[in-house]
Amino acid sequence: MSENNLLDRLEGLDARFEEVATLITDPAVIADQKRYVRLTKEYRDLERILDATRRYRALLDTVTESKNILAEESDEEMRLLAREELDRASAIIPETEEEIKLLLIPADPDDAKNCIVEIRGGTGGDEAALFAGDLFRMYQKFAESKGWQLAVSSFSEGAAGGFKEIIFTLTGDAVYGTMKYESGVHRVQRVPATETQGRVHTSAATVAVLPEAEEFDVEIHEGEIRWDTFRSGGAGGQNVNKVESGVRLRYNWKNPNTGVVEEILIECTETRDQPKNKERALARLRTFIYDKEHSKYLEDIASKRKTMVSTGDRSAKIRTYNFPQGRMTDHRINFTLYNLAAFMNGDIQECIDRLIVAENTEKLKAAEL
Repeated sequence: MSENNLLDRLEGLDARFEEVATLITDPAVIADQKRYVRLTKEYRDLERILDATRRYRALLDTVTESKNILAEESDEEMRLLAREELDRASAIIPETEEEIKLLLIPADPDDAKNCIVEIRGGTGGDEAALFAGDLFRMYQKFAESKGWQLAVSSFSEGAAGGFKEIIFTLTGDAVYGTMKYESGVHRVQRVPATETQGRVHTSAATVAVLPEAEEFDVEIHEGEIRWDTFRSGGAGGQNVNKVESGVRLRYNWKNPNTGVVEEILIECTETRDQPKNKERALARLRTFIYDKEHSKYLEDIASKRKTMVSTGDRSAKIRTYNFPQGRMTDHRINFTLYNLAAFMNGDIQECIDRLIVAENTEKLKAAEL
């Protein structure tokens, strides 16, 4: 895209920025929380684009001025300074153009949200549960490195260790925008601890990453929720919960995609405080409904793209962890590394960065930028 075409795409953004800046101070807009949140996000997005645009225009002006000096000036010192400025600006312009192009692509509105992660052992019995436990520890270490907060909502332990299922919330900066690339089937190839013949077994675990819904993202009739309470399980002694702090909610919800009424059942034993558990169970209910209602949106994304980088398709095999070879392969981008121990210890950012680059390249092609 030529610089003139790019500048054409940026026309009118100043006026829209001023309009949004006025709207978010309007009491009527502030009272409409859904609209207010949408507009404040648009304000921040426009602010970033306009900041990059100002830098881009300044660089173009520097190039023009430097070329004029080189064409008209005879003083060698002035010409040397102009040449240095021309080289500096010319080197920065391409990366600034790429920055603006990416900013012009509408971001996933869910990227800035926290997320709920569900890991379930798949095919492979006890070994699958052990692998699900390994994946949980991997994300736990990754969350620590990012400064995110992790809170386990519920879990079911495997007979030999690990988890048949574990559900947890990650809270921090742009958590969903990072973790969404983990949704899918994770396959492991290794010799299980129970294998006496030394044979390599293949098993799998599924990971679902859901954006945590805000209260105004979905409509829930709280009066129709049926609540039960129960004693949370414990390890015995001091850890046994003597009061009914665990909560269970049941809610009948009509799926707008199918028209079928479904009963949603959610349990939460996250804390020993019943009101907090109720609050977190409600958050999971909102997220579940939000995820279901946005499934068509995810399908539309998948149908428009040639590859599946972050479509939310949980049936797609995305990665293989081969322990005998110390190898991890991400099948979406054909990326392989041979430092599996570090990867399983939470060092997964490089893989996510490559997935982000692949997705951005895809978006740029689709937008013809």
